[in-house]
Amino acid sequence: MNILDRIIIDKKQEVILKKSIIPVSQLEASVFFDKKIISLSNNLRNSNSGIIAEHKRRSPSKKEINYSFTVEEVAKGYESAGACGISVLTDGKYFGGSLDDLLLARASVNIPLLRKEFIVDEYQILEAKAHGADLILLIAAVLTREEIKSLSEFAKSLGLEVLLEVHNQEELEKSIMPTLDMIGVNNRNLKTFEVSLDFSKQLVDLIPNEFVKVSESGISSVEAINELKPYGYKGFLIGENFMKTDNAGKAATEFIEKLEVRS
Repeated sequence: MNILDRIIIDKKQEVILKKSIIPVSQLEASVFFDKKIISLSNNLRNSNSGIIAEHKRRSPSKKEINYSFTVEEVAKGYESAGACGISVLTDGKYFGGSLDDLLLARASVNIPLLRKEFIVDEYQILEAKAHGADLILLIAAVLTREEIKSLSEFAKSLGLEVLLEVHNQEELEKSIMPTLDMIGVNNRNLKTFEVSLDFSKQLVDLIPNEFVKVSESGISSVEAINELKPYGYKGFLIGENFMKTDNAGKAATEFIEKLEVRS
């Protein structure tokens, strides 16, 4: 069994437990539940940099990345750096995140927030909305076409945007549907953790142009982004590169300034 399979088994158990403790009515009573979202897809379409900066404390492949920042420091740093949006890891067991991180980020900034999570149930989408997210991530590798359809339709019914993540042609072809806003190509194979920008280059022509195209993982240089932009990518998700420094906001600021000078 690979790491992704283990995460999904644990996640399904976690959702069952959470449902037994916090009723849907409590989530729907959140002050954020009726809040109009801030559109990441619009931000990416109109940006020179296209940076989606990530808050991530650790990962299965890298173990500890950084525990020394507060969420507020990171989120405010990313916003002032000019990031188009912020991805907030909410998985606890494997990534050291929580829904509280999403809530604190929402209280700190006024730019789009992505709940970065292994979503397997509509309940998690309600949680995302209740904790201030503007969009959710769906991972094609762990969902059937029917699940992608029902989960993305449910997200849209709540006013949320949807970023769908794929890693190969088969995942992409089963996933294309009108309830998605953005399609992201993960340059890291979630089963082997091998990273290559070639994944983004090979798949881009198969992604219809009505979706905003996002490249995720393994992007650590301005050169990598300038290499991908001519292929039609408008968004670039960067986590570790900023989080592993001693000042994520400053690292993001310097990166975006360099990017905008060269592009």
